[in-house]
Parts: sequence; structure tokens; C-alpha cells
Amino acid sequence: MNRLILAAAALATLTFGAHAEAVKFATEGAYAPFNYVDDNGNVGGFDVDLGNELCKRAALECTWVVNEWDTLIPNLIAGNYDGILADMTITDERKQTIDFSDAYFPPDPSTYASAAGTTFDYDALKGLKIGAQSGTIQANWLEQNLKDGNTITTFATVDQAIADLLAGNLDLVLAEGSYVGEQVAGSNGALKADGPDVPIGEGAGIGLRKADTALKDKLNAALQAAKADGWVDALIIKYFPDMGTGPFFKN
Repeated sequence: MNRLILAAAALATLTFGAHAEAVKFATEGAYAPFNYVDDNGNVGGFDVDLGNELCKRAALECTWVVNEWDTLIPNLIAGNYDGILADMTITDERKQTIDFSDAYFPPDPSTYASAAGTTFDYDALKGLKIGAQSGTIQANWLEQNLKDGNTITTFATVDQAIADLLAGNLDLVLAEGSYVGEQVAGSNGALKADGPDVPIGEGAGIGLRKADTALKDKLNAALQAAKADGWVDALIIKYFPDMGTGPFFKN
């Protein structure tokens, strides 16, 4: 009898696995603590923890690939994966090309990072070298608002921009406030968050192809449940304790 029970359980497991929908997520892997690649080559971070939890709740079998930021959207459209989980801000411009899940991270105003001891007149920024990651809402905002009279330089990763700031090659870097806060905290006093907040976008969502409405519905249902029971808030507090204690999403 025990053998029969074990055999039935094994068959049920195999049957479930065979029918689980396979979904591949892409992340940048270079934007800690949202996403990174550890010393063993495994992806981790806020985005990855969130994606794995949503997959579990939605009964999806999910895998991960790492993709450079600039080609995340083109590779999604090309069908190389099914979704983007890379702290991608929901914007009207991006919605012309792809769809998004509901926001999983609240709107995060962008902030300038500058070297400790520097001061700038943020009402009249002129003659400065300002950096941002290419293909981001920050780079786009700088090109539209501060290109005249300043030198705007973009980088493959925002970490490279911060490195140039620390090396004295840039005056300012514009990035998401949560990221800047993490960099300032880990800089041993070399960096500071500076200037007024720059609100851009509607929060971060999962990037999806416009035709994948069924997948969007499954992910949104799982996300709504994870917001309602406090799981998403707890994850935000875990990775970004300086943001406070929530609730970040009200249901």
C-alpha cells in the first residue's frame, strides 16, 4: 500500500510539473540591490526574489537570464524571454512598445549623487558634467532638460557612472533615489544625495509583450495577493530599510 501511495504521489508531481507554464524572465544583473549576479553566477536581489515569489503564487515554472539594459526591450519583443524584471519604470513612452504589470515598486523619485563637499545651484545647472545610465528615464530626462550648457554622458551601467563620479570625471549622476541612497551609504562619506527630487514615471513594473494578456493577468493576480498580505512591503523593507516601514501599497 505504501508503495502505491508513493507511486501516486510521484505521478502527481510529474503531472503538475508537466503542465506548469514555463516563463523566462530577464534581468540586468548589474543594479544592486534590485538585481545582481553573485560570485557563483546566480542572479539575486529584490527583482529576483519578487519574481520567484510571483511564480510560486501563480504556479509558473520560471527561469532567469541576464541581459544588458539597452537591449532588454528589443529582446523581449523578439521573443527571447517572456518578461523583464529589472526595476524598469513604467512610462508612457515605454508603453507605446510594450505592456507592463501593475507596479511592484512605488514611484521612486530620481536623485542626484555628488561628491561630498561639492555644492551646486540646482536652479541653474550650467557647465557641468552629468552622468546617467543609457536607455533610462534619467538619461532621457537629462537630454530633454539639461542638455543645453552641460555635458551629458551615458554609461552601460549606473555603477560605471558612479565610478566616474568618484574618480572626479563627473560632477553629478542622476539615478533612482533608492539606488543613490544605497551608494551613499556604502561610500564611506565620499558621496552624498543632493538637489531636489526629480519625479519620473509610475513606479516599476514587469515588462511584457502586449499580446501576452493571459500572463499579465496571472502575474497581476499574484502581485495583488502579495501586496494585500504584506509580502511586497516586507520585501521592500528588507532591501531598502531607509525607505521606512510602509505600507508602500494600500489595498
